[in-house]
Amino acid sequence: MKRRILLVDDDLAVLLTLKAVLELHEFEVDTASTSAEAFSRLQSGVYQMVISDLRMETEEAGLEVLRTARRQLYNPATALLTAYPPAGNCGVQDNWRSHSDSVLIKPLGTKEFLRQVESILARHAERSYSDDADSIRKKAFPKAQSDKRHAR
Repeated sequence: MKRRILLVDDDLAVLLTLKAVLELHEFEVDTASTSAEAFSRLQSGVYQMVISDLRMETEEAGLEVLRTARRQLYNPATALLTAYPPAGNCGVQDNWRSHSDSVLIKPLGTKEFLRQVESILARHAERSYSDDADSIRKKAFPKAQSDKRHAR
């Protein structure tokens, strides 16, 4: 089964190039060129990953796309695509990190782009597996969780 990615960018050349690269490497790719189109796709599809350009209709339209993606029950990995990375440790960078598993900096070489996508998907799957295991443990052993709280 192919992994599905939603790719969002208002630059048609970037959108079509990255789509072609991903499809050549066995991904199924849906595209959106606006945040509104992305919201619609997020509601009607299930994706393993959502990659969104930051600056589209507004300066932070991409963050809204990723916020919406993070609220989906199917829990996709998320990556912000931008040619304008934040400098140093600043509030904007923290905001990006809270909505994205990673930031992909344009321009991207094909090999590096694919390496980063695979890495993000692997980290996200590992984190999701760990979160699921913790949830199961808490449901299976609620008394143990309660005892830990009372021991503090």
